Amino acid sequence: MGAWLDSFLRVVVDQRASDLHLHAGKPPVVRLDGDLVTLPFRELGDVETRRFIWQVLDDQQRHTLEREMQLDFIYVLEGVGRFRANAFMQRDGLSAVFRVIPERLPTMKELLLPAAVRTLTRHQNGLVLVTGPTGSGKTTTLAAMIHDINRNSRRHIITLEDPIEFVHPPIHSVVTQRAVGTDVKSFSDGLRSALREAPDVLMVGELRDQETVSLALQAAETGVLVLGTLHTNSAAKAVDRIIDAVPDATREQARGVLSVMLRGIVAQQLCKQATGEGRIAALEVLLNSYAVANMIREGKTHQIDGHLQSASNGAGGMQSLDHCLFRYVRDGLIEPEEAVRNANDPDAMMQRLATLPGEDD
Repeated sequence: MGAWLDSFLRVVVDQRASDLHLHAGKPPVVRLDGDLVTLPFRELGDVETRRFIWQVLDDQQRHTLEREMQLDFIYVLEGVGRFRANAFMQRDGLSAVFRVIPERLPTMKELLLPAAVRTLTRHQNGLVLVTGPTGSGKTTTLAAMIHDINRNSRRHIITLEDPIEFVHPPIHSVVTQRAVGTDVKSFSDGLRSALREAPDVLMVGELRDQETVSLALQAAETGVLVLGTLHTNSAAKAVDRIIDAVPDATREQARGVLSVMLRGIVAQQLCKQATGEGRIAALEVLLNSYAVANMIREGKTHQIDGHLQSASNGAGGMQSLDHCLFRYVRDGLIEPEEAVRNANDPDAMMQRLATLPGEDD
């Protein structure tokens, strides 16, 4: 059952790729170090693609896919790994993307997360956001943060995910993981329920709508440490997204709450490593302070980027994305071209990189 699909997934894992794309009308494609590579295989017809995908679904999942025309699910291939998958309809027929979930829980040290990120997990309450575009490693960063809390403190951790990717066995903490669509109807329903389940830490897979944002802020106010993700490219845009999700009538109040309850924002981009093998997350880290709280409260979030630039060389732990990229080039982790490609200010990055000593210096 699923033999053909399993063989493709084995190739993905063996090649250390991150994704498998099965699109009706095209050959299978894998994503290797961020680049799409077509496998030496024939084009897949709609009937063949449907058969591959259908074999790994149960009756309820098939019914959901037929009704909704898309489906998020987890596929476990024994001895190979776990995969987060999304099946969907497109012009040429049924298609799916499978993403590899690492078998071992990531640690902050392995991900090269700065000490400031660890300090965010030590707070007893408040809101911590991990942001970035799709596929930038937000879930992996969150998993490392939850793993760190689980290893170093005795708390009740509740996660709300769609679907559950990393499985967290209890170490020193009690861990409750709930999948949206399977264990709970929605993120908002899960948040309401979680507030009655005595959580110390609440991880929300995605703060995607007004109700979820409002409930997350409420949880933070009641003494819970809330970790959540947003699809934004910077800390400043994350603040704007949270405020914009709140109704106009309560927006000023939300600014006041966020200015007090925000603990920090981690915004990240994945970069190719200089070795040519694997990728590394370049991080922008914003920590709340009197100055940051004042910018949020007064609606001056456009000043946050400048504040990050000026604070990046300080001892407080904050850093801009461009500061992180420059340090990665200096330390030989990424190539200069990769830093320029991902920089918020490419021209300034090129000028700054020009100050580094060359190989012959």
